[in-house]
Amino acid sequence: MRIGELSRRTGVSPRSLRYYEEQGLLTSSRSETGQRHYSDAEVERVSLIQQLFDAGLSSRVIATVLPCVETPGDRNVVELAFAAMTRERDRIDADIAHLIETRDALDSLIRANSRHQTTLTAGPVPTRA
Repeated sequence: MRIGELSRRTGVSPRSLRYYEEQGLLTSSRSETGQRHYSDAEVERVSLIQQLFDAGLSSRVIATVLPCVETPGDRNVVELAFAAMTRERDRIDADIAHLIETRDALDSLIRANSRHQTTLTAGPVPTRA
């Protein structure tokens, strides 16, 4: 199938598909006129690539992990993919910890702002003369 058909079947733009190919995530054959042609198996591969991107993995990490899917019996490939996935999980854990700290700081600011709003709506306390 040509790039337009793959794009239509996967919902991924032709530009993204060309990027995937540049990054070594996707392969195609070329016609005599230079048009890209993809096999039906590439539909599933593009879906997997999309899932990995949606999970926050970079194209570099995806390129490390994908061979594990293609050659699950190759111990070297499996070990490299495992190391890459573990590093990514650790990075995501660190991002989550940072987001929790940021949320907690915002919660503190929201409470302080709420208390301040209460004093503003109460107005000034009259003094006796």
